[in-house]
Amino acid sequence: MAAGTAKAHDAMMRREASALAVADTSNEAPGADPGELMAVGRFVAAQGMGGEARLLPLSDFPERFTRPGLRWLQAPKGAPRPVRLLAGRPLPGKNLFVLRLEGVSDRTAAEALVDQHLLVPANDRPSLEPGEFHLLDLVGLQVRLLEEPQASLGTVTDLIHAGNDLLEVELAAGGRRLLIPFVEAIVPEVNLAEGWIGLTPPPGLLDL
Repeated sequence: MAAGTAKAHDAMMRREASALAVADTSNEAPGADPGELMAVGRFVAAQGMGGEARLLPLSDFPERFTRPGLRWLQAPKGAPRPVRLLAGRPLPGKNLFVLRLEGVSDRTAAEALVDQHLLVPANDRPSLEPGEFHLLDLVGLQVRLLEEPQASLGTVTDLIHAGNDLLEVELAAGGRRLLIPFVEAIVPEVNLAEGWIGLTPPPGLLDL
């Protein structure tokens, strides 16, 4: 399977594997056990006077913020609690979304959301295009050189979003960390079933 675009954050992010349908949580009872949760955004400010709030996305999936239904909120050092997303829209010109939550009806209540995280079930995985991967499945993979496939170079520890997505790799020898562009020319093989990715690095990349 060739490398492609790793969809971003969806917070704890280690990233998912195959294209799975999004779990429909819109009709779940608020008391239902969601299982493991992951953060997909953080509230940063109130929007206007009517109870809307601005959210910084930690996900590349806009439906997390625009599709009404059940979500969870978590304050710093607090426990997750259910909340219903009533509506959401992107804020033009900014990497932000404006959300309206049930029970948040004025600016004071919206300001109380600041620094809280919006959560979804960790098994709620949007569909992917061929060649796209979820961070939840990339972190922890062994990294191998395709010319020496039996030797482990290191382990994927994170994915960083820049011009191109970058895999952070901790080397087995010495623990040094490298940033590897996640592009097909350099990462032509992603073997999720066996738990490794294969590199064909250009000269000097591993010496940076």
